[in-house]
This record gives sequence, C-alpha cells and structure tokens, in this order.
Amino acid sequence: MQALIDVSIPVFAIILAGYLAGRFKLLGQDSTAALNGFVYFIALPAMFLSSTSQAPVADVLDWRLLAVIGGGYFATAIPVAVIARIFFSKRIGEIGLHSAASVFANTGYMGIPLVLTAFGAAATNAMIATVLANLFIVLGIASAVMEVDRTGASGPRVVVDAVRGLVRSPLLCACAAGMVLSALQWTIPGPALKFLDLLGASAGPCALFAMGLFLVGQSVRRGAGEVAWITVVKLAVHPMATWLIAHYLIPLDPLEEAVAVIMAALPTGGLIFVLAQRYGVYVQRATAAILVSTIVSIATVSFAIQHYVDLIGS
Repeated sequence: MQALIDVSIPVFAIILAGYLAGRFKLLGQDSTAALNGFVYFIALPAMFLSSTSQAPVADVLDWRLLAVIGGGYFATAIPVAVIARIFFSKRIGEIGLHSAASVFANTGYMGIPLVLTAFGAAATNAMIATVLANLFIVLGIASAVMEVDRTGASGPRVVVDAVRGLVRSPLLCACAAGMVLSALQWTIPGPALKFLDLLGASAGPCALFAMGLFLVGQSVRRGAGEVAWITVVKLAVHPMATWLIAHYLIPLDPLEEAVAVIMAALPTGGLIFVLAQRYGVYVQRATAAILVSTIVSIATVSFAIQHYVDLIGS
C-alpha cells in the first residue's frame, strides 16, 4: 500500500500543478494542445525508441505471456466496445477510446516501479513484455480506430485508413524502430541515447501537467456513470480476464502470472488522454477515467500485489 501511495501522490501532484497553472492563468488553455503535441510527436517517440532499442527482443517475445496479455485485452475490450455502442455512444472514435481506457494500463509511470519493488529484477523480462504489448496492441488498435474516425471512412476504405493510422503513429514507429535496432544488436551512440532519454523523461510529467490544464473549467462528474463503468472494468474485469486465461487456458509460471495480472490491474494510463487530445475526441471522459481509476486503484492494486507476494513467497 505504501509503495503504491508513494507512486500515486506525485501523479496527482503534477496534475494539480497543471490545474493551478491554468486556474491562475499562468498558462492558457492553448497550452494543453501544445504540451500534448510535444508529448505525442517528440517526447514519447524518444522514450519508446530508447527503451525498446535496449530491450532484449528474444527474451521478451515469449508467445505464452504475450498470448495471455493479448487475450486479456481482447476478452475485455471487445464486449466493452459492444456495450459502449449500445449504451454510451454511436461514434467510432468514442467507442474506441472507451474500450482503450478499459484496458490500457499505466504500466510505465506506475507499473514498472511497483513490479520492481514487489519482485525485483527477476520480473524484468515479463514486465518489459507487458509494457510493449500495452503499447503495440492497445495503442496500435486505438490509433487505427481514431484514424478511421477522423476520415469517416466506410467499406474497404476502413482497412486502408486503419493501416495508415498505424503507419503514421509516431509512437508505434518509434517502438518498431527500437525493436529492429535491438534485434540487429545495434547500439545507439551514447550522446544520442542521452538525448533521447532526456526528452523521454519529460513525457510523463508533461502529459500529466497538460491533463491538469485541461481540467480548468471542466466537470469531472460529467458522465459519472460511464466513468464508473470504465473504472470497474479496468480495475476488476480486465485483471480477472487476464487471470482466468493465465490460470486455466495458457498456464504461466507464478512470477509471469503475477506480472501479467498486476499490470492488467493498474489504472487507465495517461496516454489515453494524449490520444484523445490529439484527435479532439473523448477528452473529458478520458481525463475523468484516468483520475478516478488511479484513486480507486490504491486499494485494488495493493490487494493484487499482496496476493502474489504472499503466493510467490510461500
């Protein structure tokens, strides 16, 4: 619990700093789009290129673990998309981000420090696999859906625009380039790697600060029913689906199962807000879902971590 609180408080503090900067008119609302543009096109690609280029591809591409993680995503997101279409929205972009918010986890800002604190370096490969799957699968599909929503395509054109969305995503291109470098065992020169790391380190704080700026004049309570539903799915349904697959369909060793389930149990990640802001769709709901799920996760994620620490330690 204390480790989770220690990770969560800085998250809320940066959001609060952004809100206060906007509330007292130190920065205007236009700053939100500018900050998100920096995060989306520069800081995040730099971070992804640096991190994936140093990740041992052969070690993290464990098909069993990836199948469990991907199975948890699809088993959760597909029914959620159907429910979102029936009860909440008819627009494909809003449905896509609703589904993405229900499975995209805050693996980088919260998951990595929590898993390392709980299980140490032994969990590193499984942790990297979950982070990469989170980016490639969820962000990849969400980016494709948002491109289709942007163009309003129908019929065969949908496939073309979806592929274009994947190819044009700077986040996925950076991940793919980094994995190619890793597979070829090419090392990024020291000064260039330092440059990428410095830019990448600013991505999380800038995205959270922009979220705080956006909140000025917004009602977090608007759409409370939808946000509560997304929170329940993200913190309970998604990790449960992942656990069922890992426990009964594709058995993993206890440590791999622990990492997969705990990462699934994390709150909605801030990149959903970045993507929503980038396309101007679902921004208020995305922000509210991130805030509410992060608050509630202090209890739910603590339970999941304690369960697996006891299980692996026994």
